Amino acid sequence: MADVDDLIEPLIAFRRDLHAHPELGFAEHRTAARVAGALTDLGLEVHTGIGGTGVIGVLKAGASDRCVGLRADMDALPIHEKTGLPYQSRHTGAFHGCGHDGHVAMLLGAARHLARTRRFDGTVHFIFQPAEEGLGGARAMVQEGLFQRFPCQRVFALHNWPDLPAGTVATRPGPIMAAADKFEIRVEGRGGHAALPHQTPDAILAASDLVGQLNTIVARRISPTASAVLSVTQINGGHAHNVLPAEVRVTGTVRSFDAAVQDRIEGSLRQVAEGVAIASGTRMSVTYDRYYPATINDADAAAEALAAAGTVCADARTAPEPAFTSEDFAFMLQACKGAYLWLGQGDGAASAPLHHPHYDFNDAILATGVRLHVSLAERLLAA
Repeated sequence: MADVDDLIEPLIAFRRDLHAHPELGFAEHRTAARVAGALTDLGLEVHTGIGGTGVIGVLKAGASDRCVGLRADMDALPIHEKTGLPYQSRHTGAFHGCGHDGHVAMLLGAARHLARTRRFDGTVHFIFQPAEEGLGGARAMVQEGLFQRFPCQRVFALHNWPDLPAGTVATRPGPIMAAADKFEIRVEGRGGHAALPHQTPDAILAASDLVGQLNTIVARRISPTASAVLSVTQINGGHAHNVLPAEVRVTGTVRSFDAAVQDRIEGSLRQVAEGVAIASGTRMSVTYDRYYPATINDADAAAEALAAAGTVCADARTAPEPAFTSEDFAFMLQACKGAYLWLGQGDGAASAPLHHPHYDFNDAILATGVRLHVSLAERLLAA
C-alpha cells in the first residue's frame, strides 16, 4: 500500500499546531489559510470562502471525467482543554476535543501523496469543511453549490473513533449516525409567593410533571423495534427560595434514524406539553429544531469504503449498529452518494472520549488515515 511514512512527522507537527490554535465554527480563518497554503504549495487548484471558511483543493490526473470527494472538518469545540499537553490550546474556551485537527492533517497527507504519485484517472476534490459542531457547515457548503461547482460521483468522510481499537475501520450501509433535534418548552405560570401556591399556577411543578411525561414518549409511543432517544438536559427557572417563578424552561434533545419516528416524537412531545399545560393551568410553548438529519450511507459506497479499508488495515468491519451521535456530513450525503467511516483511535484505558476535556487525537493513526483516503481515491478512480 501507499508509502507515506515520510509524510507523518510533518503531519504530526501540522496537526499539533492546529491543536494549539483552535478556532470555532465559521471562524476557522487561520486554519483555512494554513490549509489553502499547503494545498497551493502542492500545486493544486485551490478555492476558498465556500460555505464561510471552507476550502476546496482540486487535483486532476489522466483524462477521465470521474470525480470523488474526500471531506475533513476543521472546527474546534467551545470547551476548556485540560490535557496539559505541550501543544495545549492557547485559546481559552476553544479546544480540538473531537479530533478535527487530525482529520485535517490526514486529508492533507493524502493530498500530498496523491499529488506526487497521481496513480488515478479523474479528479479528487479535497473538501475542508467549517462548522461541523452544531452549526451546519456542510449544509452551508451544499447550499452554496458545492456539488455543482465540484461534482462528485462519491463523497467520503472519516471520523476518529475512540471506542474502536487504533487502526480499525468500520462503516455500514444505511444509517450510521442519528438525526439531532433540539427542543425547548417554555412553561408559564403567573408567579407568586411560595407560601401561597393556591393563588398561582406552579410552573416548576408543571415542568416536573412535563419531564416525567416526556420520558415516556420513546417507551410508550415508539415501536420497540425502532431506535430513538429523548433526553431532557436543562431545567431553568426561579431565583429565590420563597418565590414561585413565572416561567420555567425545559430543554433537551431527540435522536432518531427514521423520519417517521422523528415525526411521531415531535408530535407526541407537542401533545404532552399541551396536556400538562391544561392539567396544571399553565401555558406552554414549544420550539422544536431539527438541526441535523440522520447520516445515511449509500450501500454501494459503504461496500466500496470497506474494500478500500481492507487494503490498508488488518481489521475493516461492518459496524453492527449506528451511533446516536450526529454529524452534519449528513447534508452532503443527501446531495451526493457516499459513505461515512469510523477510524479507530482507541488506546485502551488511556483513551478519553470525544468532547472530553482530556481528549487528544492519537497521532499513531495518522498513517492509516492517510492511506485510507489514498485508497478510496485510487480505487474509485482506478486507471
